[in-house]
This record gives sequence, C-alpha cells and structure tokens, in this order.
Amino acid sequence: TIIQRKQKKPRKTGRRTKPPEEPDSGRGFHLPQLKEFQKVAFDFAANEMAPHMAEWDQKEIFPVETMRKAAQLGFGGIYVQPDVGGSGLSRLDTSIIFEALSTGCVSTTAYISIHNMCAWMIDSYGNKEQREKFCPDLCSMEKFASYCLTEPGSGSDAASLLTSAQRKGDHYILNGSKAFISGGGDTDVYVVMCRTGGKGPKGISFGKKEKKVGWNSQPTRAVIFEDCAVPVANRLGEEGQGFNIAMKGLNGGRINIASCSLGAAHASVQLARDHLLVRKQFGETLSNNQFLQFKLAEMATKLVASRLLIREAAQALQEDRPDAVAICSMAKLFATDECFNICNQALQMHGGYGYLKDYAVQQFVRDIRVHQILEGTNEVMRMIISRNLLSES
Repeated sequence: TIIQRKQKKPRKTGRRTKPPEEPDSGRGFHLPQLKEFQKVAFDFAANEMAPHMAEWDQKEIFPVETMRKAAQLGFGGIYVQPDVGGSGLSRLDTSIIFEALSTGCVSTTAYISIHNMCAWMIDSYGNKEQREKFCPDLCSMEKFASYCLTEPGSGSDAASLLTSAQRKGDHYILNGSKAFISGGGDTDVYVVMCRTGGKGPKGISFGKKEKKVGWNSQPTRAVIFEDCAVPVANRLGEEGQGFNIAMKGLNGGRINIASCSLGAAHASVQLARDHLLVRKQFGETLSNNQFLQFKLAEMATKLVASRLLIREAAQALQEDRPDAVAICSMAKLFATDECFNICNQALQMHGGYGYLKDYAVQQFVRDIRVHQILEGTNEVMRMIISRNLLSES
C-alpha cells in the first residue's frame, strides 16, 4: 500500500425534514451524544448541501469549500484518532453521520466517506511519521484523498491487480493504471494498492474526466502511473500486507456507502410522503389511495430494517467480531438494494414529475444506483456471505 501525494497548484434543490428516531443500541453508547452528532449532520445537510445539490450535479462541481466546512465539524476524519486531528468516533457514530449528510447530497457524502476511509487507513496502518505527516491535513480537508484499488482489468477480482511497485533505493517505481478513481485529478493524496516486484521518470497522470449517471459532484478519472517514483517512507505496513489492508478498508467502506444509501432513501420517503399529501387525482389527494399508503408503509419498513442491519454491522466491525466481514457484506447487499428500490418507488409515486430534474427524487435515484456496484458488487457480497455460511462447521 503506497501513499502518493499529488503535486498541484492551490486551487437548489430539496427540503429536509427532521431526522428519524434512532433506536438505543443498548451497548454502552450514549444516546443523547449520538442524537447530537445526528442533529449537527442533518442541519449541515439541510443548510449547506441540499440547497446546492442540483447545481453541483448539473455543473459537475466538486464542492471543496463546503467539504472543508464539514471538516470543521469533525467530518473529515470521523473515525481517525484525535492525536492527529481526527474525531475519534465509533463506526456507529460514523454511520449515523453519513446517513444524515446524504439527505443533503449523496454524491458529496459518498466522496467524504472515501476520504475518511483513506485517512483511517493511514491512521491505522501508518507509522508515527506517516500519521503526523498526512492525517492532520486530511482531517481538516486542507488536503483531499483518493483510494486507488480498481484497475481496468481487475474490478471485483481485486487480487488480480497489475499495478507494480519496483523498489529502487529509497523509492518505489510505480507502473500501471487505476480506474474509476473518485476525486482523481482533483485530490492531493492517493492511497494506492500495488504489487511489489515485477518490471519497472514520467510520474503520475490522469485520464479524461468520466461522464457519469450520478455522483457528479465528485470527479472520476483514471490514475496512470508511468515510472512514478514514490518514497519507500510512504509505504503503509510491510510488503505483502497491502491486500489485507485493502480488504479491511473495504469492510468499513461497505458500511459507509450503505449509510449513504440510507440517507437517500430517508429523504426519498419524505419527498414521496409530501407529494402524496398535495398531489390530487380523481378528486382527492394521492394520500387517500390505499395502494400508495401500503407502498409508503413498505418503503418506511424497509428503510428501518436497512438501518438496523447497518448499525449492527457497524457495531460488529467496531468490536472486531469474527462475523464482521459477513455482516458488513449483508448490510451492504441488503441496504443498497432496498434503498435503491425505495428511491425508485418514490420516483414512481411522483409520476412524470419524478423524471424532471426540478425534483430532487430523480437525483437520489441516479446517485445511489452505483452503490450496488462499488465497494464490491452486490454479486460479490453474495459470494462472501455464502462462503462464510458454507465454511461453518
């Protein structure tokens, strides 16, 4: 696992309602404190993100200053240790915060979650010098981070990655390409998974900015390494540990991205409810239609079920339980599938209006569709869960 710092030059939609009630976990967490974290995040989402969500999407704006405001609230390094500028919160706190922020903008929150994962990896696996060098600027979001694992020829099969790092003196020489990198080209620190050894100064370059269905408030590019020299001092852990570090990062990433899906689904349920209360057909509001009442009830039920499974997974990961990997996979699979269905049903309830970009519900649908693909596709989640079950004696 190599950290590469990029040298670079300095560089209206949706109303939100009050946050949903959070159940007490009963496991030693102080509920009033959890609710305060949640309230701060909901307020920030409503005041700083939701009014700009559509503009960021349509103009493909990477909202650097808004994210730095979020960092001032402690959201740049939520589960990074306080001695290097992090908030030192739990995985449960993190899930609650990301759900709340996503009600304001899923795309931006998803990037913040990736940035947090990178900061956590450096905090957890870096030495004292690396932690002190990189983490404070990441936690303040003075610097932004990208996670480089996926390659053009290795997506779900992460172990087949080809990007190489050949050691020459006190540097590694990197060659290879990474694909679909969130923030690529606009961020400062790159956490790169690469294979040591193999063939070995043009450095780091970037592909074209991808045109995406959603997630438009964060740029996505290929990151290309051509004889890119990276100091050995920037290596996280020992040679041979990178794959395990990557997988541990993804366990948390799956909870984070599932939590972002929760926020989109929560906002979509509220938008659908509000639409049903005012839209009239056949002489009465749609809220009087029993079929739509039942659909709304099902949406709310699946939202709460998804939330509880994600919170359980966050707790399992925090406690480093033996079943943490399987439960994180279950949470990611169930929540991203069900939350997409909730958002899609909310769009359907809006009728033709839901297909207009003036209505926020369509952006929630577009932004969370990719959650079923990244951090391990939901097909891979099924593989992990089934292998876990079949390996039990």
